[in-house]
Amino acid sequence: MINKLIAWIIPFLPEKFIWIFSKKYIAGKNFHDAVKIVKLLNAKGVLTTIDILGESLSNKQQAKKFQKKYIQTIEKSSENDLLTTFSLKPTMFDLLKDFEFCYQTIREIVINAVRHNFMIRIDMEDSQCTDLELELFEKLYREFPFNVGIVIQAYLKRSLSDLKTIQKFNIPNHPLNIRLCKGIYIESPDIAYKKKNEINTNFLRCLNFILAQNMFPAIATHDKKLIRNCLSLISKHKAKKDHYEFQMLYGVTPRLRDTIVNEGHTMRIYVPYGEKWFHYCTRRLKENPHIVCDIILGFLVRN
Repeated sequence: MINKLIAWIIPFLPEKFIWIFSKKYIAGKNFHDAVKIVKLLNAKGVLTTIDILGESLSNKQQAKKFQKKYIQTIEKSSENDLLTTFSLKPTMFDLLKDFEFCYQTIREIVINAVRHNFMIRIDMEDSQCTDLELELFEKLYREFPFNVGIVIQAYLKRSLSDLKTIQKFNIPNHPLNIRLCKGIYIESPDIAYKKKNEINTNFLRCLNFILAQNMFPAIATHDKKLIRNCLSLISKHKAKKDHYEFQMLYGVTPRLRDTIVNEGHTMRIYVPYGEKWFHYCTRRLKENPHIVCDIILGFLVRN
């Protein structure tokens, strides 16, 4: 209870205080910071996906600014031979106000990714975005099937149905790449599972479908028990180790991450960076109030 209360107060505290927490979970504020982290992870045999922080921007000028940042990041990542993909949030590009503008803006980023042989992951945001983001993904996937991936959130009751829709345009010789996660946004119980066991059950139901349809699952979770159940499904479907991967957030459960890597499974770490870190961190904190202790301890150690 006290953790939840502190988590609610956190967004109103000075950014310097929040940064104590943020440094553990964010690569830094600029691309050079991200490169250091990505290279360290790559050296350990770990892949990455780079995300420039920022979402729900208010105007097209900002969207174009972030389009330029993504293109520059892709080009610099190629120059540095980084083993990475890129994730982006469509609301950064005015999704909710102008779908066509969003599509064209992201399409230019994808074209640049194709040029450098990288993949772009279309992130899934809250439920008001779901239909639009699936439509956006389908348009991009039909034109660039080898360079675009999507996210499905297991806590949404509609997710298995969405997978069945997506599966219809899967390319057999290049399986559609789907990041399967639990989901992080606060949604109504009418559309989302709330209990952990219900979410995990649907997660496994969705993963079973992905594997059965020969699509490529990027299994994004830090839940140790759920990971064991995922491995059982992988074994059941006799999926080869290059036909799936696990994904985790930078700075979260590194020991579990290393265990999975040491067992020979592909691991990809989500590496966020950028000046717009504050909203990302405060949202993560509200979703995971138990990590408030990390902030308090970090503050005490440094002061």
